[in-house]
Amino acid sequence: MRKLKRVFICVFILLLMLVILAFALENQQAVSLLFLGWAGPQLPVSVVMVLSLLLGMLIGRVLSWFMGRSSRTPRKRLS
Repeated sequence: MRKLKRVFICVFILLLMLVILAFALENQQAVSLLFLGWAGPQLPVSVVMVLSLLLGMLIGRVLSWFMGRSSRTPRKRLS
């Protein structure tokens, strides 16, 4: 049973990598992002998407760390 689970995980990872590769190969058009008057360099759409995904994941982890840290501090009672 454990071996079957490993096979399914390996197949899933390989399929996911194939989908990511297909996405990257299909989105090679260069785009330049403009934000508050600042223009970024021209990068392929797939690079922009992956960078925004990674940045969002990083921001989510940092925010959850701050929220978890603030909830662990003892609170004073007002009574």
